[in-house]
Amino acid sequence: MSQQPAAQPKSVLRGHRTQVHATTFIRGNQRLASGDADGFVVLWDLTIMRPRAVWRAHAGAILGISGWGDDKLITEGRDNRLIVWKIAAADEENLSTHLPLDESAPERPQPWILHILEVNTMNFCSFAQCSIASEIDLSTSDEVLLAVPNTLATEAVDIFHLPSQTRQGTVHLGSKTEKKGMVMALSLFWRDEFLFLVAGYENGLAVVARRRHKGAYDILYKYQAHSQPILSLDVGPDKEYFLTSGADAIIAKHPIPHANPTTPLVPVSTKIVTSGGDSQRPEEAPKKSTDPAAGPTATSTPDTTSAPRGLPKKVVNMETSPLKVINTKHSGQQGLQVRSDGRIFATAGWDSKIRVYSAKTMAELAVLKWHDIGCYAAAFASLDTNKKDDAADTPTNNHHKAEEQDKTESSDSNGAAVIAANKPRELSVKDKRIKMAKEAHWLAAGSKDGKISLWDIY
Repeated sequence: MSQQPAAQPKSVLRGHRTQVHATTFIRGNQRLASGDADGFVVLWDLTIMRPRAVWRAHAGAILGISGWGDDKLITEGRDNRLIVWKIAAADEENLSTHLPLDESAPERPQPWILHILEVNTMNFCSFAQCSIASEIDLSTSDEVLLAVPNTLATEAVDIFHLPSQTRQGTVHLGSKTEKKGMVMALSLFWRDEFLFLVAGYENGLAVVARRRHKGAYDILYKYQAHSQPILSLDVGPDKEYFLTSGADAIIAKHPIPHANPTTPLVPVSTKIVTSGGDSQRPEEAPKKSTDPAAGPTATSTPDTTSAPRGLPKKVVNMETSPLKVINTKHSGQQGLQVRSDGRIFATAGWDSKIRVYSAKTMAELAVLKWHDIGCYAAAFASLDTNKKDDAADTPTNNHHKAEEQDKTESSDSNGAAVIAANKPRELSVKDKRIKMAKEAHWLAAGSKDGKISLWDIY
């Protein structure tokens, strides 16, 4: 019985001299931004698979990279800097296309810098971002919130606002005496008009906290599924769950609990199940911070917001049960990302393999092997835009539609009205490439070899 040939990437992007640490799709999947260990950023044009802009963004390794609208890019490096760059399509013309591998290239100009934040990057933790309010989409928002590890207390999280560059507060997720280690992964998002913060720690603990309207944070969930540091986490598109992967072989699916802030809730006993077995221990109620400089502090104690006399005070349950925990037998999976349709997620493995899992069952669906050495980054192209960004939205086709609308009835020699033919026009080569880039189910994998493999899957 013949075996099917191993899957091969649709394309391989070569150009980084050192390991690729971060990748992200921007501008409706027409661009892929990648960052490496030397601090270089490459903006790849996926319609032609060539670089459009190359510059050295940081003096240290890139930890995180993300788009902000269609004209801004956020990067974070080991030089303790988080930078917002202005890089619209028109700005690419003034930038270098000499790849980092070209050591003889002249000095590469940088894009315009809009903002610089001095942040803590000792944790190797990438930033998280979301819009300023729940009703505002990040792609169109002029303001964003950023979550980064605190500079002094590496287990705490700072929330910054852009473009004001002000710190809105410091969040301590639990007792300061609790030995969680450093924050290793973060996510920040809105649900039901509340701001949620998810954090993964050095000791393998995952925590979900929700901000009250008064600014303090309540811990809604806490569980330690990993025996090694959490390397990455991502929230499902429905914001009902999140996934964590670590330096161990565990991948865990955790709930994002709903807690009604207006209804008095009955407190339940809190407990933590260790990843090494079924042992359980009561969780100590953390003390609230009394240091005013520490900012709003998250606690798992009852919410003491005042209630009308005669009614019980509001309390918030803290859940401690994951949805599912699997032992993949493959340690060191990071760069975890859930695809925008919520069907699958992928991880980049230290063993050089990219693994694709079902988000529902967590069953392994595919193992993509092309790189010879370890992979650090994985990113899915967004599928949200594919429903509306079809051939009818391409620039050339819009021009054809306008021409057809401008056509008027003409008369033949007998005065009879003749309606201009409305024949579909074939797309140009350029528009076909744009359509393919937008609609491909891309999965990008960045490796220690400096190459990025592009896979078109599911």
